[in-house]
Amino acid sequence: MLASKDVAKSRLRLRNPWHLLATGFGSGLSPSMPGTVGSVAAIPFWWLLTFLPFQIYTLVLLVGISVGVYLCHRTAKDMGVHDHGSIVWDEFIGMWITLMAIPAMSWQWVVAGFVIFRIFDIWKPWPIRWFDQNVHGGMGIMVDDIIAGVISAVILYGLGLAF
Repeated sequence: MLASKDVAKSRLRLRNPWHLLATGFGSGLSPSMPGTVGSVAAIPFWWLLTFLPFQIYTLVLLVGISVGVYLCHRTAKDMGVHDHGSIVWDEFIGMWITLMAIPAMSWQWVVAGFVIFRIFDIWKPWPIRWFDQNVHGGMGIMVDDIIAGVISAVILYGLGLAF
């Protein structure tokens, strides 16, 4: 899996539903900061999820994780690059996990969740970095963002209690 970034991107076919989802409906194709753009693109979908009962939201999230492992693996394999920057389904899942913990439905808490998640997703402190470096395939693409989302949710929840 050693294709150049441009060659890898040229292998994407947005008509392929796996590629479309893996790239966050094309948001991961942003020429700069695709992970950040993908995280922003996840917010409207999260907002729609908030209309569901918590149990259904959780079920959608678990299905999103399960399907995400496959579609990220498949898309990375098709592109010939592990965890190419344009694959942002993992950011969608990480944001949805983070925003499950917002203490109040306000844009300020959504921004706080976004910032916290992006810090952990980019910085990758332990244990996030360990999983990022040691787990491969679709699960490897997904797991660091899942953990970043959980840590971000805990921090966001704590901030909610404090304020």
